[in-house]
Amino acid sequence: MRLGSPRPRLRLIGIALALVLIAFVVRLFQVQAVQAGTYAARAEQNRYVVHTLPAERGGITDRNGVALATTVDAYDITADPTMFTEERVGVDDGPERAAELLAPVLDEDREELAALLRPENEELRYVRLARGRTPQVWNRVKELKASLAADVRAGRAEADVLAGVFADPASKRVYPGGTLAAGVLGWVNAEGVGGGGLERTLEETLAGEDGRIRYAQSGGLRVPTADSTETPAVPGREVELTLDRDIQWAAQHAIAEQVEKSKADGGYVIVQDTRTGEILAMANSPGFDPGDLAHADPDALGNPALQDAFEPGSTAKVLSMAAVLEEEAATPMTHVTVPNRLHRGDRLFQDDVDHPTWYLTLNGVLAKSSNIGTILATGELGETQREANRVLYSYLREFGLGSPTGLDFPGETQGILAPPDEWSTSQQYTIPFGQGVSINAMQAASVYSTIANGGVRIEPTLVRGTKGPDGRFEPAPEPKKTRVISEKTAGVLARMLESVVDDEEGTGTTARIPGYRVAGKTGTANRVDPETGTYNGYTSSFAGFAPADKPRVTVYCAIQNATRGSYFGGKICGPIHQQVMAFALKTLKVPPTGADPADIPVTFTP
Repeated sequence: MRLGSPRPRLRLIGIALALVLIAFVVRLFQVQAVQAGTYAARAEQNRYVVHTLPAERGGITDRNGVALATTVDAYDITADPTMFTEERVGVDDGPERAAELLAPVLDEDREELAALLRPENEELRYVRLARGRTPQVWNRVKELKASLAADVRAGRAEADVLAGVFADPASKRVYPGGTLAAGVLGWVNAEGVGGGGLERTLEETLAGEDGRIRYAQSGGLRVPTADSTETPAVPGREVELTLDRDIQWAAQHAIAEQVEKSKADGGYVIVQDTRTGEILAMANSPGFDPGDLAHADPDALGNPALQDAFEPGSTAKVLSMAAVLEEEAATPMTHVTVPNRLHRGDRLFQDDVDHPTWYLTLNGVLAKSSNIGTILATGELGETQREANRVLYSYLREFGLGSPTGLDFPGETQGILAPPDEWSTSQQYTIPFGQGVSINAMQAASVYSTIANGGVRIEPTLVRGTKGPDGRFEPAPEPKKTRVISEKTAGVLARMLESVVDDEEGTGTTARIPGYRVAGKTGTANRVDPETGTYNGYTSSFAGFAPADKPRVTVYCAIQNATRGSYFGGKICGPIHQQVMAFALKTLKVPPTGADPADIPVTFTP
C-alpha cells in the first residue's frame, strides 16, 4: 500500500500553530503596550486593599481627672457559618453544639446563637455572635476552642464545632462608676456613636477622625515588601466636666434613697457652684447603667433634671419677692395682714394650713410660705393687676424661666411661661406662688444661684474644657453673665431666706447645718400627671444655698409624686438638702460661718 504524502498535513499544522502564535503576540502587544495602563490599574486594585483605622474615642473625666467614661480594647466574637455544616464538622447539629458551649461564656441566648450559626443563606460566610467583649472573654473562648480541638485529636470528642469561631479587634465604651452621672454622660450606641447625653452632644469632640491604611495583599495576607500608605487616626479629645465625682455620688445616693423610701415616681438633685455657675452634681433617680443598656428601663433613660417640666410651687416665691424688693414695692419689714381665705378673680385662695388671720412681715410671708401673702405683695407691683403681671413676668424671664438654660443638652425643656397678656384669671394669682408656670430643675437651681451670686445670673456649665492628644488643656468658653437684680436686693433676699431655715416659724428647719448659715425655701406644688394632663399628686422640693453670708454652693432637690409618708417639701427634700449641702461644703473645704444669722421679724403686733 502506498502512503499519502505527509506534507499537506504538516503544512496545515504549521499554519494553525502560526495563527495561534500570532494571536498570542497580538494579545501580548495589546496587554503590554496598547492597554498596559488599564490592566496595571486593575491588577493594583485587586492587589491593594484599604482599611479604616478607627480613632480612639476621647474619655470623659470629672473636674479632678477621675474617669467617668473611657474606651478599652475589646473584641467582636464572629463566626463563619459554612464551617458548622455537617460536611465540615461531621455532625448535623454543629450550630446547636457550638451555641451550647458559647452561650455561658458570651452571656448570650443559646437559641439565638444557634440561629446565627445556621442562617437561611447557606453561602453566608460572616456573622457577629457578640459585640464588644473584653479580652478576658475572648481568652476564655480561645481556651475553649483549644481544649475542644485537643479532645477531638485524642478521640475524646466527636467533632470540633468551634473551629469556625473568630474575633475581630474592636473597642468598648465603659463607665467605671456604673450608674454614676448616667443622665449627664448618656451612652454610646452599638455603632460607637454617642446616643444620648453628653456622649451625643460632644460627639464631634470625642469621636476624633478615623485613619486609613492601604497595602498590598496576596492570598489574604499582607505583602511586607510592597509599598503601603497610611493616614494615622486622630484620637478624640478628652473632656473634663465640672462634676465632682464625690459630690455626685452623695447627691445620687441621697435622692435614690428618698425616692425609694417615699415610693415616688422619681427625683433629682442639682449642686451648683454659685460663683462660677459650674454644676458639681446632677443626679436623677431612678437611673440606669450606660454600660448595660440591655437591662436598662427605657423610661429611665435620659436626664429628667433637664427634661422634666413641672410646676415649682413655693420655691418660686423668691422670684415674686425679688420683684417686690427690686421695684421697692415693699421691704422685709412691710406689714402684710394675711386672712384665712382670699377671694381673687374666680377663685378662693388659701394657704397650706387653716389659720386665723396672720400678721406677718414680708419676711414672714416668705418664711411661712404664705400663698395669700405672696398674692397681696405682688399685687403692689402695679397700679392694676395687668400691670403687676407684666412687671412680674419681666423678672421671671430675667431669672431664666421660659428659656433654655444654655447647656444645649439633648431633650432639654425650657419650661412653660405664657406671656402675661395670656395669663388666665387664676394664673394671675397662682403664678406668683409657683403654680401655672413650669420649669426644669436646672432653672430652679439657677434662680437661687443668681441670688447667692449677688444678683448676677451665670449660665450653668457642665464642661470645664478639653484635652487633646498632645496633653494641652483648652478651657471652655466663659459662660454668659447677666445682672438680674441689684446686689442690695440679693443680699436682702438671702437674709429673708435664712428665716425660712433658722426661724422656728419657718418651714425649712430640717435643712439646718450646725456651724453654717443656710438660706433656703421649701416647695410643695400640685403635680401635673404627664399621662393624663391633670393634677395628680405633688412635686416636693427644697432650694437653698450656703453659707448664707458668703455663698459658695447651691443645692436644689425635687421629688415627684411621693406616695408613702409625707409629701411636703420641707419634710422629704429638706433632709436631702441638708445631707448633700453638708457633704459638698466639707468636700470643698468651705469654712464654717463666722457671723451670727440674720434676725428679721416674721410677725408684727397689729
